[in-house]
Amino acid sequence: MSEKAKEMEEEFSFKCPTCTNGTIKLTKTVYDMTDGDKMLIVKFECNECMFTTNDVIPLTTRIEPGIISLQVTNESDLKSKIYRSPVGILEIPELEVLVEPGPRADFYYTNVEGILERFQNAVQIYRNSLDGDHEKQKEIDEILNNISKAIKGDFKFTLVITDTGGGSYIIPQDESKYSYQKLDTPQLSDE
Repeated sequence: MSEKAKEMEEEFSFKCPTCTNGTIKLTKTVYDMTDGDKMLIVKFECNECMFTTNDVIPLTTRIEPGIISLQVTNESDLKSKIYRSPVGILEIPELEVLVEPGPRADFYYTNVEGILERFQNAVQIYRNSLDGDHEKQKEIDEILNNISKAIKGDFKFTLVITDTGGGSYIIPQDESKYSYQKLDTPQLSDE
């Protein structure tokens, strides 16, 4: 951790809700990324049961809801940064893969290659759960093959994040491959 990040660190503590015996130490650190972004890293850790969880929250983000797209056509595009908020739906239509947030969805920050690796792991787990002669096995193997090609930059695809709450963003390697479409959200009436 950089000296600058250490200077900005704050600590709080409270009773552990998991074991009720220990004390949770909450540490908040603002971390300066090399590209000028700032991230808030929050860590919860119990001194008794060793419960621990982390959250990474970007401090530089797009607030309004929208559909964010990135055309990935080469290996360089795999380095584009991706930040998905807990309400963001992430999809790669050409690979037939989609992640919808669940009730305990977290923020996550990675790059396009990291997204592909997450999809590859999830599809592989599903593939391993199938019987040896399952009818979908060939289709799943094709998806895994295409994901492997995509990780090498040899498969063109579109990464789409639909975020109805705002907060997700993409920092592309090539701005010409990026698009953003604002989502209209219904206004609450005063009735």
